[in-house]
Amino acid sequence: MKANQNYKNIAQSYLFSTIAKKVNEFSQKNPDKKIIKLGIGDVTLPLCRAVVDALKSASDEMGVKETFHGYGPEQGYNFLKEEIQKYYQDNKVNLDIDEIFISDGAKSDIGNILDLFDKDNKVLVPDPVYPVYVDTNTMAGREIEFIDANAQNNFLPMPDNNIKADIIYLCSPNNPTGAVYNKEQLKQWVDFANKNNAIILFDAAYECFITDSNLPRSIFEIEGAKTCAIEFCSFSKMAGFTGTRCGWTVVPKTLEFDDMNLNKMWLRRQTTKFNGVPYIVQKGAQAVFSEEGKKQIKENLNYYKENAKMISEVLTKHNIWHIGGKHSPYIWLKCPNDMNSWDFFDYLLENIQIVGTPGAGFGKNGEKYFRLTSFGSKENTKEAVERLDKFLN
Repeated sequence: MKANQNYKNIAQSYLFSTIAKKVNEFSQKNPDKKIIKLGIGDVTLPLCRAVVDALKSASDEMGVKETFHGYGPEQGYNFLKEEIQKYYQDNKVNLDIDEIFISDGAKSDIGNILDLFDKDNKVLVPDPVYPVYVDTNTMAGREIEFIDANAQNNFLPMPDNNIKADIIYLCSPNNPTGAVYNKEQLKQWVDFANKNNAIILFDAAYECFITDSNLPRSIFEIEGAKTCAIEFCSFSKMAGFTGTRCGWTVVPKTLEFDDMNLNKMWLRRQTTKFNGVPYIVQKGAQAVFSEEGKKQIKENLNYYKENAKMISEVLTKHNIWHIGGKHSPYIWLKCPNDMNSWDFFDYLLENIQIVGTPGAGFGKNGEKYFRLTSFGSKENTKEAVERLDKFLN
């Protein structure tokens, strides 16, 4: 028996596990100090009332013989897929219902989709980047090439004809930077992928934060994307499902490589390795698209947007360079005094007990940058901003 040697090539600890360890050690030594966490992208507001009512109702159904549900369709119930189909239609994107697959969150599918691709495919990943893109391909032994995202290109790298890639990762609004591609920029990526017979894995987990109608919320708003892209999305940030777990993946039927249809391959993969998202959870997700549900989740999203605005304003006041926060829950800032990102993390924790995420954890181009999130409570965010204001003085 041989173990997968590729695991030697990944960090022994996931980024956020390292952060949690540091915070716990500090907390044990300083139990009297209040720590405000603006690091991990977990929501703090509870599920909205429309979702909770739907979850309760579905739970009651499961306790009655006539309405009990056992194994469901691995690709998701049509009642939820139809709502997602309408959601895309609102952005003038038409999808077949069989192109939508319900998942337990974007993170799972982003890793699992790699089952469809040969291990010899070359991967192109922006740097800095969400660590899951890199780690999952490293585990599989694929060659990874990085394309620079930096202040010069506003952390939105564009295609380079000198680069050969088979699998391309794009995330917009971006995690960690909060930067957002416009339609013209995404069109260049779509054309590049089609020209080079490549696939774009498009992470749209934060699309719900986009408020400018001129900015694309789906890559399928771009002509030509259905022959070169797969899209991942999630209820985690949209509706607070981080603890409930539900998302979706769009695999167009027009995706053909090596005489293989990726939609059929993904269906086959899911029916073999996945038993589907619980009926109760999918009923809760369906309620997100009800009139009351849309109203309530909009209120929650506005709550986080106000938090982001507060953080952005204090950084602007002190001339701290930053992006994000407007169409994203993330604020990406340049560490003051050219500090290294882990040094800045330690300094904030020790001096004003604020926890963020060191940019170095997202790649070499993240060094000397730092990520703050707007997912804290309004009270904690306000207190954190007041601490930052004094600290930056």
